[in-house]
Amino acid sequence: MKKAFFASKGQMELKDVDKPTIQKPDDVIIKVLRSCVCGSDLWNFRGINPVEAEAENSGHEALGVVEEVGDEITTVKPGDFVIAPFTHGCGHCPACRAGFDGSCQSHADNFSSGVQAEYVRFQHGQWALVKIPGQPADYSEGMKKSLLTLADVMATGYHAARVANVSAGDTVVVMGDGAVGLCAIIAAKMRGAKKIISTSRHADRQALAKEFGATANVAVRGDEAVQAIMDLTNGAGADAVLECVGTEQSANTALAVGRPGAIIGRVGLPHTPKQDMTSLFYKNAIVAGGPASVTTYDKEVLLKAVLDGEINPGKVFTKSFSLDDIQAAYEAMDQRQAIKSYLVFD
Repeated sequence: MKKAFFASKGQMELKDVDKPTIQKPDDVIIKVLRSCVCGSDLWNFRGINPVEAEAENSGHEALGVVEEVGDEITTVKPGDFVIAPFTHGCGHCPACRAGFDGSCQSHADNFSSGVQAEYVRFQHGQWALVKIPGQPADYSEGMKKSLLTLADVMATGYHAARVANVSAGDTVVVMGDGAVGLCAIIAAKMRGAKKIISTSRHADRQALAKEFGATANVAVRGDEAVQAIMDLTNGAGADAVLECVGTEQSANTALAVGRPGAIIGRVGLPHTPKQDMTSLFYKNAIVAGGPASVTTYDKEVLLKAVLDGEINPGKVFTKSFSLDDIQAAYEAMDQRQAIKSYLVFD
């Protein structure tokens, strides 16, 4: 089968490798139909996170059809159409029961990688996999795109809103205009936010943010951004800030624009080794967040919202590629020619 690897900084390659096999009783082998490139994959592609040559791709989002199941799997069977979340929660440990399956306590291998491939071995699939009604042929390409966002970005955006306790009537700032930030706007609107301030410098992303529910946009950065956001909130600051980037600048802005008692929902993977918490103390601010509770949100809220047409997060996929064009898919995101690159396998 074909599988993508990091050849070197800025360079992807495809290799022919053996198809994965069942190794443990709770494994599921999935034939991948749709995958994508995540903004977090670009940390490796750009060399910000050092990776060895020939390293497995960090891709972690897939739609597919179950090919084979281990002996302990009873929730899905061969032929089922499934979302493969990037998290592999067990559903029964204290973390999962509390709705934090992104931090499952039952196993160390809780995260997917290497799913930019024709087949994947999904560990701990009994609870974590999300079954989609019917078969792939029952769904339009647009619907498949929205379903694929439920493997990560829509659930991650929702996680930011949930841990920030976004509630009806709130004013919310969303840091980041990538797929996660745009999905966080959807999530804030779903949870009843009245004013949603996006932070994009790109016309196409600003337009999509507005379509998803943003009521204002701030395109400047640093101190100018803080002042602009404070002006938009009449000097009070936001009730919740959803930090969906992970850079030092984004984090510092997020910490500065919340009102006293605000919650900052952080889902951007942090790349700042140290953070001064003094200002948060005097503002009674709260910082929460981490890996998203993908399976929990999909099963409880998001899958139904997509199937019912209430949300359409698949619009974050603005360019499509075959697996053979994996280099172009990464370059399109790296160069901001695509918000999110969509990989079509069949």
